[in-house]
Amino acid sequence: MGTANIGIWLIGAKGNVATSAILGLSALARGLIDQTGLVTALPSFRSIGLSDWSRFVVGGHEIREVGLFRAALRLSEETGAVDRELVAACREDLEAIESRIRPGTVLNVGATIAGFAASWVPRAETPRQAVARLEEDLRCFAEGEGLEHVVVINVASTEPRRDPAEVPGRWSELEALLERPEACPLPASSLYAIAALGLGYSYINFTPSLGSAPRAIDELGRRRGARHMGCDGKTGETLMKSVLAPMFRQRHLRVMSWVGHNIFGNLDGRVLDDPANKAAKVASKDQLLGRILGYQPQTLVSIEYIESLGDWKTAWDHIHFRGFLGTPMTLQFIWQGCDSLLAAPLVLDLARLAVLAWRRGEVGTMPFLASFFKNPYGVEEQDFARQFQMLEAWAAGQSAAEQAHGR
Repeated sequence: MGTANIGIWLIGAKGNVATSAILGLSALARGLIDQTGLVTALPSFRSIGLSDWSRFVVGGHEIREVGLFRAALRLSEETGAVDRELVAACREDLEAIESRIRPGTVLNVGATIAGFAASWVPRAETPRQAVARLEEDLRCFAEGEGLEHVVVINVASTEPRRDPAEVPGRWSELEALLERPEACPLPASSLYAIAALGLGYSYINFTPSLGSAPRAIDELGRRRGARHMGCDGKTGETLMKSVLAPMFRQRHLRVMSWVGHNIFGNLDGRVLDDPANKAAKVASKDQLLGRILGYQPQTLVSIEYIESLGDWKTAWDHIHFRGFLGTPMTLQFIWQGCDSLLAAPLVLDLARLAVLAWRRGEVGTMPFLASFFKNPYGVEEQDFARQFQMLEAWAAGQSAAEQAHGR
């Protein structure tokens, strides 16, 4: 994939989203595909000094016993989402990346996710020992590949729901709990975040899991000059909600109820079949309507695992609203797409944008990335158009800085 000096470290490195992103990155670097689906390929972002695709090298953490090349083939054979010849053309890259994938952690991930873990995944570590091991993996990756910076992106399965308010608010208090497994509330996603931010790297939480949401972890990141953002990539039904809900607000149409029914059959669907894991996803998907409309209509979000659908996801939404003269009306839509291929380009975009934020010395959360997430850290605005304007405004500032630097 050419000379690379920027790292992308994927948590859940052999899952469908990670595999799709890796395959896409390889194909982009080899010139085998165009940039359809990539936000950073839009004209607004062409002059802001983004890293070329060929400069990225990939590694990651994984808990399952599965080969990366085989995982990519499965996208072709079982879902028909990817051309088999494309997978074959990228095989060399996939096998090289396979050698850079290390055992992850299953601390506090819940019984369903832990049940997928291979026997070689450590289970007897304290949280501090897990963080130290994950840090060493990242450090070795950066040193071994001669990397300038690493962006750690969590694309693992959704953990059971945890409230950030239950985590101590100061890093000194939270750090002390890392020695006490029985008292430490942090799930794996947060341990990965601590490892990344503690080294000054960037961390992106593409899942609804706790990740870097606690204030104490944000404090650690700021102390180390790191940046982070999340959570839960906005790729399908919720993206549509963030576009359609402003229309109802701006036309002064009263939404009375909004029902969203989601069905899909990949590994993420199996995990979300567990009510404890599903609760985190439902909460993430169900919080934006009230913020956009200014009132809370009756809502229902359902997520069901239908094995035969594989990676193809269908969402059916029923919107009941009241118009002029109090007349009730209905809007329905059906969204059908390949779940992983909707997410994968956003993962690559986020890596690119986080690297630029690092180059510009930005620290803490990255609110300009709000349009990528269902529940963006520190951002109340949920209108997709307004969120995207935040990204474009940030890009314009980067472009101006680039031009000034060039002069």
